[in-house]
Amino acid sequence: MKQILVASDFSKSAANAMEYALGLAKVLHMDICVIHAIHPTEGIDNNIYNAIFIEDYYNNKRQALRSWVDEHTDKEEVKDVEITTLCGVGFLKNVIGKYAEENKVELLVMGITGSTGIAGIVGSNVSIMVSKMKIPTLIIPLESKLPKMPTITLATDYETRLSAEDVKALNEMVRAFGSEKMQVLYVVEKSGSHYLKSREEKLRDLITHADLEFNYINDSKPLNGIMEFVEKQETDLLCLVKHHHNIVYRLFNKSTVNQVMNRSVKAILVLHE
Repeated sequence: MKQILVASDFSKSAANAMEYALGLAKVLHMDICVIHAIHPTEGIDNNIYNAIFIEDYYNNKRQALRSWVDEHTDKEEVKDVEITTLCGVGFLKNVIGKYAEENKVELLVMGITGSTGIAGIVGSNVSIMVSKMKIPTLIIPLESKLPKMPTITLATDYETRLSAEDVKALNEMVRAFGSEKMQVLYVVEKSGSHYLKSREEKLRDLITHADLEFNYINDSKPLNGIMEFVEKQETDLLCLVKHHHNIVYRLFNKSTVNQVMNRSVKAILVLHE
């Protein structure tokens, strides 16, 4: 069964991400695995006594994670969502990476504090996860809730080719929500009517479950253009395609996620080439 992976550090941000993921799991008919990374030195602190009883510490962490999940799943509407938990020892990116290699993970969901700034164990790892992982990653600010039919905007520069996994994930999400249309925001680096028309047609061939509406902004101040459009269109889910040589990647190098979340309470889906 395909899975949504939720990163938890037991914070309010992680709790909100868990609620968002539960709603997605219902719509997308997926299972959920909630994962918590135990730092390699956590529970030891160079203390020989603690090191002897470290397995007890790990077991307590596993139980705490299960109890945390139970708090969010003790309701009738999510009883049919299959949920597992995993406490892994190591850095978050390594624990998630290993799990993703061995399981069919379709989406990684992480919570951050949103308009109040990135904070917390999960929040501080968002930029690392976006940079290192190839899994479609959904970043959920504390203020964001899952609407019944979210307005989706895809920001791209057309030079990036979406991976087959990301195309599939985006189509499944659009189809499951029943969205009749999706906004496409093109950050202009190349112009010309023939060029733009050909790129539009290619994207229409990829995104088959919604009508695409194309919009254009100049790349002189792309972040401002993206945010103004998102706010004007009341976008619920902003999709960014990250590639090492495109405009979106250069924006990420300037902490775009931080800036976007400091100006908006919308969720961001990071896709990769």
